[in-house]
Amino acid sequence: MVRKAVRSAVSQAAETALEKVAGLEAQRAPGVPGAKPPTVKEPTKPVEPLPPKPDQAAPERRTPTGAETIVPREDMAQQGKFLTTSTGARLRDSDHSLKAGSRGPTLLQDHHLREKITHFDHERIPERVVHARGAGAHGVFVGYGNAKPICQSKFLGRGVETPVFVRFSTVLGSRGSADTVRDTRGFATKFYTSEGVFDLVANNIPVFFIQDGIKFPDVIHAGKPHPDREIPQAQSAHDTFWDFVSLHTEAQHHTIWNMSDRGIPRSYRTMEGFGVHTFRTVNAQGETALVKFHWKPRLGVHSLTWEEAQMIGGIDPDFHRRDLYDAIESGAYPQWELGVQVFEDTADETFEGIDLLDPTKIVPEELAPVQPIGLLTLTGNPTNFFAETEQVAFHVGNLVPGIDVTNDPLLQTRLFSYVDTQLTRLGGPNFNQIPINRPHAPVNDMLRDGFHQHAVHSGVAPYKPNSLDGGCPFFAGAARDGAFVDVPVRVAESVKERDVPVSFADHYSQARLFWQSMTPVEKQHIILAYTFELGRCYEQAIRERQLLALAQIDPELCFEVAAGLGLPAPVADGPLPDVVPSPALSQLGQEWPTDGRLIGIVVADEGDLDGVQDLVETIGDRGMVALVVGPHGGKLSDGTVVQRTFGTGRSVEYDALLVAGCPAPAPDAIPVRDHKVDDPTQPLDPRVRLMLEECFRHAKAIGVWGAGADALAAAGLPADAAGIVTGAAPGEVLDEVQVLMRSHRAWERFAPVEATV
Repeated sequence: MVRKAVRSAVSQAAETALEKVAGLEAQRAPGVPGAKPPTVKEPTKPVEPLPPKPDQAAPERRTPTGAETIVPREDMAQQGKFLTTSTGARLRDSDHSLKAGSRGPTLLQDHHLREKITHFDHERIPERVVHARGAGAHGVFVGYGNAKPICQSKFLGRGVETPVFVRFSTVLGSRGSADTVRDTRGFATKFYTSEGVFDLVANNIPVFFIQDGIKFPDVIHAGKPHPDREIPQAQSAHDTFWDFVSLHTEAQHHTIWNMSDRGIPRSYRTMEGFGVHTFRTVNAQGETALVKFHWKPRLGVHSLTWEEAQMIGGIDPDFHRRDLYDAIESGAYPQWELGVQVFEDTADETFEGIDLLDPTKIVPEELAPVQPIGLLTLTGNPTNFFAETEQVAFHVGNLVPGIDVTNDPLLQTRLFSYVDTQLTRLGGPNFNQIPINRPHAPVNDMLRDGFHQHAVHSGVAPYKPNSLDGGCPFFAGAARDGAFVDVPVRVAESVKERDVPVSFADHYSQARLFWQSMTPVEKQHIILAYTFELGRCYEQAIRERQLLALAQIDPELCFEVAAGLGLPAPVADGPLPDVVPSPALSQLGQEWPTDGRLIGIVVADEGDLDGVQDLVETIGDRGMVALVVGPHGGKLSDGTVVQRTFGTGRSVEYDALLVAGCPAPAPDAIPVRDHKVDDPTQPLDPRVRLMLEECFRHAKAIGVWGAGADALAAAGLPADAAGIVTGAAPGEVLDEVQVLMRSHRAWERFAPVEATV
């Protein structure tokens, strides 16, 4: 089994995987919009199309049937210096339609107008019903080689590099919704393996609302905006959602995860991923095991506070996708380890009394450790969002030899639903021929014709058996030729029925396990989330019903939420189950790398700028990103480039704040220009004071030196509070702040509220 693999071998393989991406060019200051700086005047000299930016990558150029080509990726983009029609005819004007005289009607014969408008009218495809809001990136997966005892899949072999495309997403919102809403996130990975495409279609929460896929339309209809008003958008704080989950109590486990900090990740880079279901793996000897897949972020699991999420929704609704793209552009390549929990493939498919086919249940990591089997690194941003991120088509049935499904009733429905969805969204059965979906393995599927057929098939006999095409294609031998084999699992004798196993009836013990595993500050956040969400419901009966469900989870949780709603707290129907807390479920208590974290440096134009430029370079050398925040754009008196101004920068963008001076109110610090300015007569610019107050309130690290201590005092913040560093020199302050950032936040700054139950 994997757990018997030598740990040093895993560590060595991880180092090898890191070395494979270490040579990629790093580019600091993210956010560059184009490959070349623009000129003030409109260019008039014809030039060839500019190449993609260094951080951008396109799908590898393959034929529709998976063969490699010598065509460079960039040649898939537009060609030539001149504007043309879609068939290559050069155009001299695209600003004026063809008319009968300058003031006359537009002529039907204007073929360019009709082509341009017709294409525009059909630019959009139906958005996904769920996971419509997403962001994607290219990368590479490198296997550690230690999964061989349980899985024969070649992409897991030691040092094997597999191209991947990953799409992160929210579930409930439309394409135009905000990134930082409280919601489940998708974490879908397409592995372009040598044996075919493998899609691991995961979420950032390891359980789901329902046990059987037949309920999926119900939970989504309940979570989506109300059908009469189409509100609220991208959130669960409304009556229909809570009506459903308070009646359909198997949803309570997923719900408490969503009400926790897991529902509002700080970044895709600090988000776990879970395959949710139990899968079956098979090794080269035909031996099987049951596994659960986990993605573990190298930066640790980290979330936004509720206030930060609300602020960001208005300041930068694209916060998560921007963070992902900027990290890749600046060379802070996001990484996750793929791990597995491994279970013996027994007839009852259970482990320690936990039904492994129940998608509303987890197996605590203390009972079955997650064992790393490979490293994922995202190294390239999309060249074109529509062609790649929007058209990528995932399917849980895209499997490779060594990995198979189980009888999880939710997984079984997904095997049907994904293909059905792509037929509608992508206009026909040939969606796997779209470049982003093309396999990197030879394809000879005998499928023909249909909308958007890109391949030009030869031969006359797309059927089997045949002799006219020489018998081709032939069947592959299971072991000799690496064929995919549906594991011959014995199906127990039974009857047709619409029912569930008795083991599926426990809806509360694991929700209680999750609650009991939280730290005091995390419990307070869960109480706040339930109180807010239920407070947004109109019907009191729904609030009371959900409180009854919370009573079955924990009396403290129920009492505190009821107090916030102004309602009496019900009591549980009977004794609550005894559970053993799982520390692995908490996000707190460990230290993590600071790679790619953003540090804001507040400076005054004429203040003490000594060491600021060195500080920026040091932060970059340590794998983080520095953003200088000044009173105006451009450059400061010493030549330091300003990335954010007091008017455009907000605390929620930074993981920590360094203050190099006590800047007086800038010229634009007047209420008529900036509503964040409440009193422009104070010695400290009001926007800087607000930034400091918010960082303090959100438990972020703050470092000051020199006149920065005066700014701290002007903001009314105690210099001796947890997570605040004062020093004489920028370098020593940065050292201490970086140590604090490894824990993500200084929650000890605030004493947790004691329960009153």
